[in-house]
Amino acid sequence: MSEHDSHEPAWVHSHAHEPNLQTPAGDGNFVVTLPDGSRQTFSPVDLESLPHTSVADCLIVSTGHGVSGPFTFGGVRLRDLLESVLSTHAAQGTENSENTVADRSEYRSGYRGEGRSGPLQPPNWQYIDLVSVDGFGTRLTPADLASEGKRPILLAYTKDSVPLTRAQGLVRLIVPSETDDALRQVKWLATITIV
Repeated sequence: MSEHDSHEPAWVHSHAHEPNLQTPAGDGNFVVTLPDGSRQTFSPVDLESLPHTSVADCLIVSTGHGVSGPFTFGGVRLRDLLESVLSTHAAQGTENSENTVADRSEYRSGYRGEGRSGPLQPPNWQYIDLVSVDGFGTRLTPADLASEGKRPILLAYTKDSVPLTRAQGLVRLIVPSETDDALRQVKWLATITIV
């Protein structure tokens, strides 16, 4: 038996990722699964209804491809998506087990108190697994989001103000603080699981 829990994916404990030379099929939609198992589907267009953020001077460090960039990626801060999903879900209760962004009545801004007076509240999740169509994934914790500073973690859908193509990911995770190994840059995002 290994020192790691057997139910955890292998990529949680450091992993290499062989480049996927063929672009997988898909429309860029991804599913967010909440701690209670309910799900919400997002499309790249749905993300445009959330506050837009741009982060300049981002590098893409791809396994076997070297470094490219710098680029300016635009999209939604991961923390904004989390706040939207979690606060909307709490407001709706758990009567609907699956819905889409079109089902939401409003977007609530702020992240656990950000932009409001008073101290930040701790998040009501332990970690988030973000996994691509090809099975590549990463795990982020509240500490990862708390330490992002002025270069937030993004669900990017533009590069240099141009929409991403399917080959570029359509929606991809950009972790601007990562500059050396690309093990957190999830391209072709398929699922986000909040635990």
